[in-house]
Amino acid sequence: MTADTPEARVRDVLRLVAPGTALRDGLERILRGRTGALIVLGWDRSVEQVANGGFVLDVGFSATRLRELSKMDGAIILDTGGHTIVRAAVQLVPDPSLPTEETGTRHRTADRVSRQTHSPVISVSKSMNLIAIYVDGRRHVLEDTAGILSRANQGLATLEKYKARLDEVSSALSGLEIENLATVREVCLVAQRAQMVRIIRQEVDNYVVELGTEGRLLALQLNELVAGVEADRVLLVRDYLVPAQYRKKRAVAKALGELDALSEPDLLDLTKVAKALGFPDTPEAQETSVSPRGFRLMARVPRLPEVIVDRVVGHFGSLPKLLAATTEDLQRVEGVGEARARHIRDGVSRLAESTLLERLV
Repeated sequence: MTADTPEARVRDVLRLVAPGTALRDGLERILRGRTGALIVLGWDRSVEQVANGGFVLDVGFSATRLRELSKMDGAIILDTGGHTIVRAAVQLVPDPSLPTEETGTRHRTADRVSRQTHSPVISVSKSMNLIAIYVDGRRHVLEDTAGILSRANQGLATLEKYKARLDEVSSALSGLEIENLATVREVCLVAQRAQMVRIIRQEVDNYVVELGTEGRLLALQLNELVAGVEADRVLLVRDYLVPAQYRKKRAVAKALGELDALSEPDLLDLTKVAKALGFPDTPEAQETSVSPRGFRLMARVPRLPEVIVDRVVGHFGSLPKLLAATTEDLQRVEGVGEARARHIRDGVSRLAESTLLERLV
């Protein structure tokens, strides 16, 4: 596994056991056969230390082989990607002092092995008729497709509402930017809504991963609904982060990370959103006037390379100066000739006019 966080590692395992995969087919065969199973994903030194007995196979994985091997006592060990059956009929002996809230012998062993080896462990319960995944002490129970699909559709409907609200506040901010009337509050509202969309999108995306082949249409809807949200979020931070830092990718990444780290209750507090963007975290500061640098507007001008956008924004420093720039002013920017200067000037003017018209409608 190459994931960095427990959540990402769980998602990796869910991809391996999603409907339509060979491993899921094997697990469901075991579940229907009511034999139960204990399956470790990964064979390394740490797994070897808790594995006793059994026999070496090193054969290609198949659902029928997994089902037949599960009839024997002991655990089955697969390689990390689930492509090879490495060992079978293995007795797992993890450290009994490791904490676990599980009660059944099989689940308790799975939990402790996952904690000790950091390898994912799958437990198929014969008595409870369920499949549980253990990753670094986290437990995730696989549900039936119909239940997941129902929750995923509810999440998608919620996401659609939040995305509509994001579009509203983003459009309002754009209009205020053109008139140079934007305040910290409007900026924080856009950042807040973008984060909310991001949180809900992640939840729906988890459902899509767990649905496997059954979630393809849902994935298409999800991608269409949130297209451009992440790019706009980055542009917002670049527009409003403190001037000395806005060109530095690390500073932008840090601000985005601080926004991501906000809990859902903290996200409702605009002063905490403001702090993540580098503004003072006081209620009074919310009414402070701010001017963007112009990244959001320039990104909407078609056929402009990113390097040219960076140079133009860096040259003028703020959106009001960029809006007031003539074609001759634009030609003073490195890499901007007469034709491109006219293209930028016309594009910016059209965008400014259309934004103001939208505010009046």
